[in-house]
Amino acid sequence: MTIREFKMPDVGEGLTEAEILKWYVQPGDTVTDGQVVCEVETAKAAVELPIPFDGVVHALLFEEGVTVDVGQVIISVQTGPADEAPVETAAAAPAAAAPAPAAAEPEAPAARQPVLVGYGVSTASTKRRPRKAAPQPAVAAQNGTGVAPAAPAPAAPAAPAAPVAVPAQGGAGKALAKPPVRKLAKDLGIDLAAVIPTGDGGVVTREDVHAAAAAAITPQAVAPQVPAAPVAAQAAPAAPAQAPAEVPGSARETRVPVKGVRKVTAQAMVGSAFTAPHVTEFITFDVTRTMKLVQELKEDPDLAGLRINPLLLIAKAVLVAIRRNPDVNASWDEAAQEIVLKHYVNLGIAAATPRGLIVPNIKDAHAKTLGELSQALSGLVATAREGKTSPADMQHGTITITNVGVFGVDTGTPILNPGESAILAVGAIKLQPWVHKGKVKARHVTTLALSFDHRLIDGELGSRFLADIAAVLEHPRRLITWS
Repeated sequence: MTIREFKMPDVGEGLTEAEILKWYVQPGDTVTDGQVVCEVETAKAAVELPIPFDGVVHALLFEEGVTVDVGQVIISVQTGPADEAPVETAAAAPAAAAPAPAAAEPEAPAARQPVLVGYGVSTASTKRRPRKAAPQPAVAAQNGTGVAPAAPAPAAPAAPAAPVAVPAQGGAGKALAKPPVRKLAKDLGIDLAAVIPTGDGGVVTREDVHAAAAAAITPQAVAPQVPAAPVAAQAAPAAPAQAPAEVPGSARETRVPVKGVRKVTAQAMVGSAFTAPHVTEFITFDVTRTMKLVQELKEDPDLAGLRINPLLLIAKAVLVAIRRNPDVNASWDEAAQEIVLKHYVNLGIAAATPRGLIVPNIKDAHAKTLGELSQALSGLVATAREGKTSPADMQHGTITITNVGVFGVDTGTPILNPGESAILAVGAIKLQPWVHKGKVKARHVTTLALSFDHRLIDGELGSRFLADIAAVLEHPRRLITWS
Protein backbone atom coordinates (compact mmCIF):
# COMPACT_ATOMS: atom_id res chain seq x y z
CA MET A 1 0.00 0.00 0.00
CA THR A 2 1.02 3.66 -0.38
CA ILE A 3 1.03 5.91 2.68
CA ARG A 4 0.75 9.67 2.20
CA GLU A 5 1.31 12.14 5.01
CA PHE A 6 -0.49 15.40 5.71
CA LYS A 7 1.48 18.04 7.59
CA MET A 8 0.25 20.85 9.81
CA PRO A 9 -0.09 23.80 7.40
CA ASP A 10 0.48 27.48 8.10
CA VAL A 11 -3.15 28.60 7.88
CA GLY A 12 -2.25 32.21 8.62
CA GLU A 13 0.77 34.38 7.98
CA GLY A 14 3.93 33.22 9.70
CA LEU A 15 2.25 30.98 12.28
CA THR A 16 4.56 28.46 13.92
CA GLU A 17 2.22 26.09 15.76
CA ALA A 18 -1.39 25.07 16.28
CA GLU A 19 -3.33 23.04 18.82
CA ILE A 20 -5.43 20.12 17.62
CA LEU A 21 -8.89 20.74 19.07
CA LYS A 22 -10.85 17.87 17.53
CA TRP A 23 -10.41 14.96 15.16
CA TYR A 24 -13.34 14.26 12.83
CA VAL A 25 -11.88 10.96 11.56
CA GLN A 26 -10.35 7.82 13.05
CA PRO A 27 -8.01 5.12 11.67
CA GLY A 28 -9.89 3.05 9.10
CA ASP A 29 -12.21 5.88 7.99
CA THR A 30 -12.40 6.71 4.29
CA VAL A 31 -11.58 10.33 3.40
CA THR A 32 -11.93 12.27 0.16
CA ASP A 33 -10.07 15.23 -1.29
CA GLY A 34 -11.26 18.39 0.48
CA GLN A 35 -12.87 16.59 3.43
CA VAL A 36 -12.36 18.26 6.82
CA VAL A 37 -10.39 15.90 9.05
CA CYS A 38 -9.70 18.04 12.10
CA GLU A 39 -10.14 21.41 13.76
CA VAL A 40 -7.11 23.33 15.03
CA GLU A 41 -6.67 26.52 16.98
CA THR A 42 -3.95 28.89 15.92
CA ALA A 43 -3.40 32.62 16.35
CA LYS A 44 -6.65 32.85 18.30
CA ALA A 45 -8.70 31.28 15.53
CA ALA A 46 -10.32 27.88 15.21
CA VAL A 47 -9.73 26.56 11.69
CA GLU A 48 -10.98 23.37 10.04
CA LEU A 49 -8.34 21.56 7.97
CA PRO A 50 -9.33 19.69 4.79
CA ILE A 51 -7.11 16.88 3.54
CA PRO A 52 -5.87 17.25 -0.06
CA PHE A 53 -6.17 13.62 -1.23
CA ASP A 54 -8.38 10.52 -1.11
CA GLY A 55 -7.74 7.36 0.86
CA VAL A 56 -8.22 5.50 4.14
CA VAL A 57 -6.93 6.95 7.40
CA HIS A 58 -3.87 5.00 8.46
CA ALA A 59 -2.92 6.77 11.69
CA LEU A 60 -3.51 9.94 13.70
CA LEU A 61 -0.11 11.08 14.85
CA PHE A 62 -1.24 13.41 17.64
CA GLU A 63 -4.00 13.33 20.22
CA GLU A 64 -6.55 16.12 20.73
CA GLY A 65 -5.22 18.93 22.89
CA VAL A 66 -1.64 18.58 21.65
CA THR A 67 0.18 21.61 20.22
CA VAL A 68 1.94 20.76 16.95
CA ASP A 69 4.58 22.74 15.07
CA VAL A 70 3.80 23.82 11.52
CA GLY A 71 5.28 21.28 9.10
CA GLN A 72 4.91 18.25 11.36
CA VAL A 73 2.95 15.27 10.05
CA ILE A 74 -0.41 15.02 11.84
CA ILE A 75 -2.18 12.26 9.89
CA SER A 76 -1.21 9.52 7.44
CA VAL A 77 -3.54 8.13 4.79
CA GLN A 78 -3.39 4.91 2.79
CA THR A 79 -3.93 5.84 -0.84
CA GLY A 80 -3.02 2.52 -2.49
CA PRO A 81 -5.37 -0.44 -3.14
CA ALA A 82 -7.08 -1.50 0.09
CA ASP A 83 -6.42 -5.21 -0.49
CA GLU A 84 -2.65 -4.68 -0.23
CA ALA A 85 -2.72 -3.80 3.47
CA PRO A 86 -3.70 -7.16 4.98
CA VAL A 87 -1.19 -9.07 2.86
CA GLU A 88 1.62 -6.74 3.78
CA THR A 89 0.83 -6.72 7.47
CA ALA A 90 0.31 -10.48 7.64
CA ALA A 91 3.69 -11.05 6.03
CA ALA A 92 5.37 -8.76 8.51
CA ALA A 93 3.77 -10.22 11.64
CA PRO A 94 5.88 -13.41 11.98
CA ALA A 95 9.04 -11.61 10.95
CA ALA A 96 11.76 -10.40 13.27
CA ALA A 97 11.17 -7.31 15.41
CA ALA A 98 13.42 -4.96 13.47
CA PRO A 99 11.63 -4.83 10.08
CA ALA A 100 8.11 -4.60 11.61
CA PRO A 101 8.02 -0.79 11.96
CA ALA A 102 9.31 -0.36 8.44
CA ALA A 103 6.52 -2.57 7.03
CA ALA A 104 3.88 -0.43 8.70
CA GLU A 105 5.44 2.86 7.68
CA PRO A 106 6.37 2.92 3.97
CA GLU A 107 7.59 6.20 2.64
CA ALA A 108 5.44 8.44 0.49
CA PRO A 109 6.23 8.61 -3.22
CA ALA A 110 8.01 11.58 -4.69
CA ALA A 111 5.08 12.39 -6.97
CA ARG A 112 3.44 15.80 -6.93
CA GLN A 113 1.03 16.34 -4.04
CA PRO A 114 -1.90 18.78 -3.92
CA VAL A 115 -1.35 21.38 -1.22
CA LEU A 116 -3.28 23.93 0.81
CA VAL A 117 -2.61 27.66 0.85
CA GLY A 118 0.48 28.28 2.95
CA TYR A 119 1.37 24.55 2.95
CA GLY A 120 4.44 23.56 1.03
CA VAL A 121 5.64 20.20 -0.26
CA SER A 122 9.10 18.98 0.67
CA THR A 123 11.11 17.45 -2.17
CA ALA A 124 12.96 15.18 0.24
CA SER A 125 11.56 11.81 1.20
CA THR A 126 9.28 11.87 4.21
CA LYS A 127 10.72 10.88 7.56
CA ARG A 128 9.06 9.67 10.72
CA ARG A 129 10.32 10.17 14.22
CA PRO A 130 12.55 7.24 15.31
CA ARG A 131 10.91 4.70 17.57
CA LYS A 132 12.42 2.71 20.36
CA ALA A 133 14.32 -0.44 19.40
CA ALA A 134 12.00 -2.59 21.52
CA PRO A 135 9.13 -4.18 19.53
CA GLN A 136 5.87 -2.24 19.60
CA PRO A 137 2.73 -4.32 19.05
CA ALA A 138 0.88 -1.01 18.61
CA VAL A 139 2.25 -0.90 15.06
CA ALA A 140 -0.05 -3.73 14.13
CA ALA A 141 -3.01 -1.64 15.28
CA GLN A 142 -2.11 0.98 12.69
CA ASN A 143 -2.21 -1.33 9.70
CA GLY A 144 -5.09 0.55 8.12
CA THR A 145 -7.89 -1.45 9.81
CA GLY A 146 -7.19 -0.49 13.42
CA VAL A 147 -7.25 -4.21 14.41
CA ALA A 148 -4.19 -6.27 15.33
CA PRO A 149 -3.74 -9.65 13.60
CA ALA A 150 -4.74 -12.53 15.87
CA ALA A 151 -1.36 -14.26 16.03
CA PRO A 152 -0.73 -16.65 18.96
CA ALA A 153 1.91 -15.80 21.52
CA PRO A 154 5.13 -17.78 20.85
CA ALA A 155 6.39 -20.36 23.31
CA ALA A 156 10.01 -19.28 22.96
CA PRO A 157 10.83 -16.14 24.98
CA ALA A 158 13.39 -15.09 22.35
CA ALA A 159 10.69 -13.99 19.90
CA PRO A 160 8.95 -11.00 21.59
CA ALA A 161 7.66 -9.54 18.31
CA ALA A 162 4.51 -11.66 18.11
CA PRO A 163 1.48 -9.40 18.72
CA VAL A 164 -1.09 -9.97 21.42
CA ALA A 165 -4.56 -9.24 20.11
CA VAL A 166 -6.59 -8.74 23.30
CA PRO A 167 -5.84 -8.32 27.00
CA ALA A 168 -8.09 -11.30 27.80
CA GLN A 169 -4.98 -13.47 27.46
CA GLY A 170 -4.09 -12.45 30.97
CA GLY A 171 -1.32 -10.02 30.04
CA ALA A 172 0.68 -12.56 28.03
CA GLY A 173 2.09 -9.70 25.90
CA LYS A 174 2.31 -5.93 25.67
CA ALA A 175 -0.94 -3.95 25.42
CA LEU A 176 -1.87 -2.30 22.13
CA ALA A 177 -1.55 1.48 22.35
CA LYS A 178 -0.32 4.40 20.29
CA PRO A 179 2.93 6.16 21.25
CA PRO A 180 1.22 9.25 22.80
CA VAL A 181 -0.94 6.95 24.94
CA ARG A 182 2.13 5.00 26.04
CA LYS A 183 3.84 8.22 27.06
CA LEU A 184 0.76 9.33 29.00
CA ALA A 185 0.67 5.99 30.85
CA LYS A 186 4.37 6.30 31.66
CA ASP A 187 3.92 9.85 32.98
CA LEU A 188 1.01 8.74 35.18
CA GLY A 189 2.76 5.59 36.35
CA ILE A 190 0.14 3.29 34.83
CA ASP A 191 0.97 -0.24 33.66
CA LEU A 192 -0.65 -0.61 30.24
CA ALA A 193 -0.86 -4.38 30.67
CA ALA A 194 -3.28 -3.83 33.57
CA VAL A 195 -5.51 -1.38 31.66
CA ILE A 196 -8.76 -2.70 30.22
CA PRO A 197 -8.96 -1.38 26.62
CA THR A 198 -12.14 -0.01 25.03
CA GLY A 199 -10.74 0.90 21.61
CA ASP A 200 -11.32 -1.03 18.43
CA GLY A 201 -9.33 -4.28 18.28
CA GLY A 202 -8.37 -4.08 21.94
CA VAL A 203 -6.41 -0.83 21.62
CA VAL A 204 -5.85 1.11 24.86
CA THR A 205 -7.07 4.68 24.44
CA ARG A 206 -6.20 7.90 26.24
CA GLU A 207 -9.50 7.69 28.12
CA ASP A 208 -8.65 4.16 29.30
CA VAL A 209 -5.40 5.41 30.82
CA HIS A 210 -7.16 8.28 32.59
CA ALA A 211 -9.79 5.87 33.89
CA ALA A 212 -7.05 3.60 35.24
CA ALA A 213 -5.37 6.58 36.91
CA ALA A 214 -8.67 7.56 38.53
CA ALA A 215 -9.21 4.01 39.72
CA ALA A 216 -5.73 3.93 41.22
CA ILE A 217 -6.58 6.80 43.59
CA THR A 218 -10.09 5.56 44.39
CA PRO A 219 -9.91 2.53 46.77
CA GLN A 220 -13.22 1.01 45.72
CA ALA A 221 -12.27 1.10 42.02
CA VAL A 222 -9.00 -0.84 42.12
CA ALA A 223 -10.30 -4.13 40.74
CA PRO A 224 -9.52 -4.19 37.00
CA GLN A 225 -11.06 -7.63 36.55
CA VAL A 226 -14.65 -6.38 37.08
CA PRO A 227 -16.38 -6.93 33.70
CA ALA A 228 -18.49 -3.76 33.99
CA ALA A 229 -15.40 -1.54 33.97
CA PRO A 230 -15.14 -1.09 30.17
CA VAL A 231 -18.77 0.01 30.00
CA ALA A 232 -18.18 2.63 32.67
CA ALA A 233 -15.15 3.92 30.83
CA GLN A 234 -17.18 4.37 27.66
CA ALA A 235 -20.19 5.92 29.37
CA ALA A 236 -18.26 8.56 31.27
CA PRO A 237 -15.09 9.54 29.35
CA ALA A 238 -15.14 13.01 30.92
CA ALA A 239 -14.80 11.70 34.49
CA PRO A 240 -10.98 11.21 34.38
CA ALA A 241 -10.55 14.95 33.76
CA GLN A 242 -11.86 15.57 37.29
CA ALA A 243 -9.65 12.93 38.88
CA PRO A 244 -6.84 15.29 40.01
CA ALA A 245 -9.34 17.15 42.22
CA GLU A 246 -9.80 13.97 44.27
CA VAL A 247 -6.11 13.61 45.11
CA PRO A 248 -5.57 14.52 48.80
CA GLY A 249 -3.74 17.80 49.17
CA SER A 250 -3.86 18.72 45.49
CA ALA A 251 -7.07 20.79 45.62
CA ARG A 252 -5.27 23.90 46.90
CA GLU A 253 -3.71 24.60 43.50
CA THR A 254 -4.48 23.83 39.88
CA ARG A 255 -1.92 24.23 37.11
CA VAL A 256 -3.27 25.11 33.68
CA PRO A 257 -0.93 24.81 30.65
CA VAL A 258 -0.41 28.13 28.87
CA LYS A 259 -1.34 27.47 25.24
CA GLY A 260 -3.69 28.50 22.47
CA VAL A 261 -5.42 31.85 22.90
CA ARG A 262 -4.00 32.49 26.36
CA LYS A 263 -0.43 31.98 25.13
CA VAL A 264 -0.88 34.28 22.15
CA THR A 265 -2.61 36.94 24.27
CA ALA A 266 0.10 36.83 26.93
CA GLN A 267 2.89 37.21 24.40
CA ALA A 268 1.13 40.07 22.64
CA MET A 269 0.32 41.98 25.83
CA VAL A 270 3.80 41.63 27.30
CA GLY A 271 5.34 42.70 24.00
CA SER A 272 3.05 45.71 23.74
CA ALA A 273 3.28 46.82 27.37
CA PHE A 274 7.08 46.75 27.39
CA THR A 275 7.62 48.13 23.88
CA ALA A 276 5.19 51.02 23.41
CA PRO A 277 5.19 53.74 26.09
CA HIS A 278 1.51 53.86 27.07
CA VAL A 279 -0.37 56.98 28.09
CA THR A 280 -4.01 56.77 29.16
CA GLU A 281 -6.43 59.69 29.32
CA PHE A 282 -10.02 59.74 30.57
CA ILE A 283 -13.13 61.75 29.88
CA THR A 284 -16.59 61.56 31.50
CA PHE A 285 -19.55 63.12 29.71
CA ASP A 286 -23.29 63.09 29.02
CA VAL A 287 -24.49 60.69 26.31
CA THR A 288 -28.24 61.14 26.81
CA ARG A 289 -28.71 62.48 23.26
CA THR A 290 -26.85 59.50 21.82
CA MET A 291 -29.10 57.09 23.74
CA LYS A 292 -32.17 58.89 22.35
CA LEU A 293 -30.74 58.64 18.82
CA VAL A 294 -30.22 54.90 19.29
CA GLN A 295 -33.92 54.49 20.06
CA GLU A 296 -34.91 56.59 17.05
CA LEU A 297 -32.67 54.61 14.70
CA LYS A 298 -34.17 51.34 15.95
CA GLU A 299 -37.55 52.58 14.71
CA ASP A 300 -36.21 53.77 11.34
CA PRO A 301 -37.63 51.59 8.52
CA ASP A 302 -34.45 52.04 6.49
CA LEU A 303 -32.49 50.29 9.25
CA ALA A 304 -35.01 47.53 9.90
CA GLY A 305 -33.37 44.20 10.69
CA LEU A 306 -30.06 45.80 11.67
CA ARG A 307 -28.59 45.72 15.17
CA ILE A 308 -28.54 49.28 16.48
CA ASN A 309 -26.82 49.87 19.80
CA PRO A 310 -24.56 52.46 21.49
CA LEU A 311 -21.40 50.62 20.34
CA LEU A 312 -22.39 51.26 16.72
CA LEU A 313 -22.55 55.02 17.26
CA ILE A 314 -19.36 54.96 19.33
CA ALA A 315 -17.60 53.23 16.43
CA LYS A 316 -18.94 55.87 14.05
CA ALA A 317 -17.77 58.62 16.41
CA VAL A 318 -14.26 57.13 16.43
CA LEU A 319 -14.19 57.13 12.62
CA VAL A 320 -15.29 60.78 12.52
CA ALA A 321 -12.62 61.71 15.09
CA ILE A 322 -9.95 59.91 13.04
CA ARG A 323 -10.96 61.95 10.01
CA ARG A 324 -10.34 65.10 12.05
CA ASN A 325 -7.11 63.73 13.56
CA PRO A 326 -5.62 61.41 10.92
CA ASP A 327 -2.18 61.16 12.56
CA VAL A 328 -3.72 59.01 15.29
CA ASN A 329 -4.29 56.25 12.75
CA ALA A 330 -0.64 55.22 12.44
CA SER A 331 1.94 52.70 13.58
CA TRP A 332 5.59 52.73 14.64
CA ASP A 333 8.12 50.87 12.48
CA GLU A 334 11.04 50.23 14.81
CA ALA A 335 13.24 48.56 12.19
CA ALA A 336 12.93 51.38 9.65
CA GLN A 337 12.61 54.11 12.29
CA GLU A 338 9.50 55.44 10.56
CA ILE A 339 5.95 56.39 11.47
CA VAL A 340 3.54 54.68 9.09
CA LEU A 341 0.42 56.78 8.48
CA LYS A 342 -2.59 54.65 7.48
CA HIS A 343 -5.03 56.10 4.95
CA TYR A 344 -7.58 53.43 5.80
CA VAL A 345 -9.19 52.34 9.06
CA ASN A 346 -9.40 48.69 10.02
CA LEU A 347 -11.43 49.06 13.19
CA GLY A 348 -10.75 46.36 15.78
CA ILE A 349 -13.43 45.25 18.23
CA ALA A 350 -12.19 43.33 21.28
CA ALA A 351 -14.41 40.29 21.82
CA ALA A 352 -14.54 37.91 24.77
CA THR A 353 -15.06 34.35 23.50
CA PRO A 354 -15.08 30.91 25.15
CA ARG A 355 -11.48 30.50 23.94
CA GLY A 356 -10.36 33.87 25.28
CA LEU A 357 -9.94 37.45 24.11
CA ILE A 358 -9.62 38.09 20.38
CA VAL A 359 -9.58 41.33 18.37
CA PRO A 360 -11.01 40.89 14.86
CA ASN A 361 -11.30 44.06 12.81
CA ILE A 362 -13.68 45.57 10.29
CA LYS A 363 -11.71 46.17 7.12
CA ASP A 364 -12.04 49.67 5.57
CA ALA A 365 -14.51 50.74 8.24
CA HIS A 366 -14.00 54.38 7.24
CA ALA A 367 -15.72 53.76 3.90
CA LYS A 368 -18.86 52.13 5.31
CA THR A 369 -22.28 53.68 5.85
CA LEU A 370 -24.01 53.33 9.20
CA GLY A 371 -26.01 50.38 7.90
CA GLU A 372 -22.93 48.66 6.45
CA LEU A 373 -21.02 49.25 9.67
CA SER A 374 -23.88 47.68 11.65
CA GLN A 375 -23.86 44.58 9.43
CA ALA A 376 -20.08 44.24 9.66
CA LEU A 377 -20.12 44.68 13.43
CA SER A 378 -22.88 42.10 13.94
CA GLY A 379 -21.15 39.58 11.68
CA LEU A 380 -17.81 40.11 13.40
CA VAL A 381 -19.24 39.53 16.88
CA ALA A 382 -21.31 36.49 15.83
CA THR A 383 -18.33 34.86 14.13
CA ALA A 384 -16.12 35.50 17.15
CA ARG A 385 -18.60 33.95 19.57
CA GLU A 386 -18.86 30.84 17.39
CA GLY A 387 -15.08 30.53 17.40
CA LYS A 388 -14.91 30.79 13.61
CA THR A 389 -12.90 34.01 13.29
CA SER A 390 -10.16 33.51 10.69
CA PRO A 391 -6.57 34.70 11.19
CA ALA A 392 -7.05 37.18 8.31
CA ASP A 393 -9.87 38.87 10.22
CA MET A 394 -7.47 39.63 13.08
CA GLN A 395 -4.61 41.03 11.05
CA HIS A 396 -3.72 44.54 9.92
CA GLY A 397 -5.88 46.38 12.46
CA THR A 398 -5.21 50.10 12.89
CA ILE A 399 -7.19 51.06 16.03
CA THR A 400 -9.29 49.15 18.55
CA ILE A 401 -12.39 49.61 20.71
CA THR A 402 -12.88 47.51 23.84
CA ASN A 403 -16.29 47.70 25.49
CA VAL A 404 -15.72 46.96 29.17
CA GLY A 405 -19.00 48.65 30.00
CA VAL A 406 -20.93 45.46 29.21
CA PHE A 407 -19.51 44.05 32.46
CA GLY A 408 -20.69 47.06 34.47
CA VAL A 409 -17.17 48.50 34.66
CA ASP A 410 -16.78 52.29 34.58
CA THR A 411 -13.52 52.25 32.63
CA GLY A 412 -9.99 50.82 32.52
CA THR A 413 -6.48 51.36 31.20
CA PRO A 414 -6.37 49.16 28.07
CA ILE A 415 -3.14 47.85 26.59
CA LEU A 416 -2.50 48.56 22.92
CA ASN A 417 -3.04 45.83 20.39
CA PRO A 418 0.43 45.17 18.88
CA GLY A 419 1.04 47.22 15.73
CA GLU A 420 -1.56 49.86 16.61
CA SER A 421 -1.20 53.28 18.16
CA ALA A 422 -4.44 53.70 20.12
CA ILE A 423 -7.19 51.75 21.87
CA LEU A 424 -10.43 53.14 23.30
CA ALA A 425 -12.09 51.60 26.36
CA VAL A 426 -15.82 52.28 26.67
CA GLY A 427 -17.27 52.26 30.19
CA ALA A 428 -20.77 51.47 31.38
CA ILE A 429 -23.52 53.95 30.50
CA LYS A 430 -25.40 54.78 33.70
CA LEU A 431 -28.07 57.19 34.89
CA GLN A 432 -26.30 59.69 37.14
CA PRO A 433 -27.03 63.14 38.58
CA TRP A 434 -25.64 65.61 36.06
CA VAL A 435 -25.80 69.36 35.66
CA HIS A 436 -27.84 70.02 32.52
CA LYS A 437 -28.87 73.55 31.56
CA GLY A 438 -28.14 74.81 35.05
CA LYS A 439 -30.13 72.10 36.83
CA VAL A 440 -29.19 68.76 38.33
CA LYS A 441 -30.96 66.02 36.41
CA ALA A 442 -30.68 62.29 35.87
CA ARG A 443 -28.69 61.86 32.67
CA HIS A 444 -26.98 58.98 30.88
CA VAL A 445 -23.27 59.33 31.62
CA THR A 446 -20.24 57.30 30.59
CA THR A 447 -16.45 57.42 30.81
CA LEU A 448 -14.05 56.77 27.95
CA ALA A 449 -10.38 55.87 28.39
CA LEU A 450 -7.90 56.27 25.54
CA SER A 451 -4.51 54.57 25.69
CA PHE A 452 -2.03 55.63 23.02
CA ASP A 453 1.58 55.11 21.99
CA HIS A 454 3.46 58.19 23.16
CA ARG A 455 6.22 57.61 20.61
CA LEU A 456 4.02 58.86 17.80
CA ILE A 457 1.01 60.46 19.54
CA ASP A 458 1.75 63.50 21.66
CA GLY A 459 -0.45 64.50 24.56
CA GLU A 460 -2.08 67.27 22.51
CA LEU A 461 -3.03 64.98 19.63
CA GLY A 462 -4.31 62.25 21.96
CA SER A 463 -6.36 64.75 23.97
CA ARG A 464 -7.92 66.30 20.86
CA PHE A 465 -8.83 62.91 19.51
CA LEU A 466 -10.49 61.79 22.74
CA ALA A 467 -12.30 65.11 23.12
CA ASP A 468 -13.65 64.84 19.57
CA ILE A 469 -15.07 61.37 20.23
CA ALA A 470 -16.83 62.68 23.34
CA ALA A 471 -18.10 65.75 21.49
CA VAL A 472 -19.72 63.59 18.80
CA LEU A 473 -21.41 61.35 21.34
CA GLU A 474 -22.55 64.27 23.46
CA HIS A 475 -24.05 66.01 20.40
CA PRO A 476 -24.58 63.25 17.78
CA ARG A 477 -25.62 65.77 15.12
CA ARG A 478 -21.85 66.20 14.67
CA LEU A 479 -21.92 62.83 12.92
CA ILE A 480 -23.31 64.88 10.04
CA THR A 481 -21.72 68.30 10.52
CA TRP A 482 -18.20 66.92 11.03
CA SER A 483 -18.49 64.40 8.23
